[in-house]
Amino acid sequence: MPAPETVATDRTGSPDNVPAFLAALAQLDDDALRGAVEDAEIPALLAALAHLTGDMSLVAEDLRAPMHSLQAQVAPQGGMSPEALTAARAAAVDALRRVRDGALRVDTASAPERMAALMRFLTGNAGDEYLPLLEHELGLTRDVGAPGWTLDEVAPGREFSVVVIGAGMSGLVAAHRLEQAGVPFTVLEKNDDVGGTWLENDYPGCRLDTNNFAYSYSFAQKPDWPYQFSAQADIRSYFSDVATRAGLRRHIRFGTTVLALAYDEDAAVWRVRIRGADSAEETLVANAVVSAVGQLNQPNYPDIPGRDRFEGLAMHSARWVPGTDLTGLRVGVVGTGASAYQIVPSIADEVGELRVFQRNAPWMLPTPGYHRAIPSGLSWLFQHVPGYHQWFRFWQFWVAAEGRLHLVGVDPEWTEPDSVSAPNAMLRRQLLAHLATQYPDRPDLLEKVTPTYVAGAKRMLRDNGVWAAALHQPHVHLVTDGISEITPKGVRTVDGVEHELDVIVYATGFLASEFLSPMTVTGRGGVDLHAQWDGDARAYLGITVPEFPNLFSLYGPNTNLVVTGSIIYMAECAIEYTMQCLRTVLTGGHRAIDTRSTAYDAFAESVDRENRSKAWGASGVSSWYKNDRGRVTQNWPFPLLTYWQLTREPDPAAVELL
Repeated sequence: MPAPETVATDRTGSPDNVPAFLAALAQLDDDALRGAVEDAEIPALLAALAHLTGDMSLVAEDLRAPMHSLQAQVAPQGGMSPEALTAARAAAVDALRRVRDGALRVDTASAPERMAALMRFLTGNAGDEYLPLLEHELGLTRDVGAPGWTLDEVAPGREFSVVVIGAGMSGLVAAHRLEQAGVPFTVLEKNDDVGGTWLENDYPGCRLDTNNFAYSYSFAQKPDWPYQFSAQADIRSYFSDVATRAGLRRHIRFGTTVLALAYDEDAAVWRVRIRGADSAEETLVANAVVSAVGQLNQPNYPDIPGRDRFEGLAMHSARWVPGTDLTGLRVGVVGTGASAYQIVPSIADEVGELRVFQRNAPWMLPTPGYHRAIPSGLSWLFQHVPGYHQWFRFWQFWVAAEGRLHLVGVDPEWTEPDSVSAPNAMLRRQLLAHLATQYPDRPDLLEKVTPTYVAGAKRMLRDNGVWAAALHQPHVHLVTDGISEITPKGVRTVDGVEHELDVIVYATGFLASEFLSPMTVTGRGGVDLHAQWDGDARAYLGITVPEFPNLFSLYGPNTNLVVTGSIIYMAECAIEYTMQCLRTVLTGGHRAIDTRSTAYDAFAESVDRENRSKAWGASGVSSWYKNDRGRVTQNWPFPLLTYWQLTREPDPAAVELL
């Protein structure tokens, strides 16, 4: 039976739960209403209340947030002036009071023109081309991304099945869409539960650096996140809850490793060789395969001489040893990227001595509320005002939709050193000023933590002051001399100093550019995917590769987002494109769909060209965005709207039907 359109993670705050809202509202006096609204994100609340009541005076022009372009730090409340914010809060309190007292009727049936007006209120009159995308992300009245077809409708009586590899973020959305379409499928997951990277990464301090509400499925929105940037356990719980509520677990084979995929041209099927939890091997047969193995699942251990000689405990951040007690120990953390930035402050008070080995200092974006819990008033509104958490998610999506993309663009005429354009230079100055406020008494540390490369060339981290606070502690040492070798007793740096350690943590990221490894993938004519790529992975739309029919990759090459949006958006777009490809195959009575080399090459050239026009492509600094050849294989350099438009349906000129 096809799955329902939406997967509710909680019924409170849902658009159809008006009676519960009215009952809860009746319990609040005027002071309590004012207190809740004081905690609210006002622009989204005004849109939610206007949608709820039809009172469009709540979204009058003088109450609209100005929505200035993003800079180093996000302006609170969309940059509203104090006067406008006071007026907006008063309007919101008055609307809630009138609803409570029966003077304003609740009616969630909104005409399309009203919905468009509300979306434009929050987006600053976004063009018509954005409206379908925005309706998708709002997810208020319907699940825009649902397939809209079923196997029985488009190909009655036809046998057709799909294998999905991975039950992480991308694998679950693939499974849900296949379930909605009534297409038989099996999910193969190497771990013993769902969650992917959020299951495997449970190091101290692990948490999101994307807003939680944006880092959730459009069809499974959640009103009761405890933080705006939640910890690993909460995110893992969310994915687990979605898998359960959507009825996906019955399709998942846990403890199963995929060894090889081979396309059988005569039968037009994929033969998938697997190893089960009992180590027995077998081969599954499917008409299509969706790879949802992601980019961040294979730990990258640095190529340092002597790494296997260390006599203490050594572990990668993505393979944290459960129950590790670091109390009083001498700990070394290799790396200062996203994982290290979370680990170091989390263990600094526990260890006896901490040495942090840095190659490149990270740029840090000021985020004062990074660890802050959602205020009680805002939490109440999310969980009771119908649709508010969805409007808030929509607002967060839009704020970051094109995000800081303008700050990392390359101006060919720009000559100022250490930057690539005037906006990029402005960003650099803002970030440097932020750093300077954190090390007024430690010029030695300030010099070490100041990046020497263009802002945006590497992943920028969220900063609420805990990194600087950790580095200020007397037993914490930031080491910037390069590592020459790992010794039995610790780490030796190029200055000849041996840093004796009890524990080494490699916070050195992942083999992000080794897509679909270590699986063997063989396509038409016996073509080996990894041999064809030769260490330089590419895919049309980040999804398909010529000579590999009916093989679709989610979170594939060049679909990572850096300064815009959430990767969940990209995964949803990719599976929606995949579903349209399958529909094309089924409705036309075809056996498979392949990508033409001309489209593949043209797409790769356009992505490479655009990546070269961004800070991460123009800078020579090393980063996980690039493969060993220096080409950017991770990042999507265009606006999010472009990916939306490209993934609505297959371009007949770009595909070959078999």
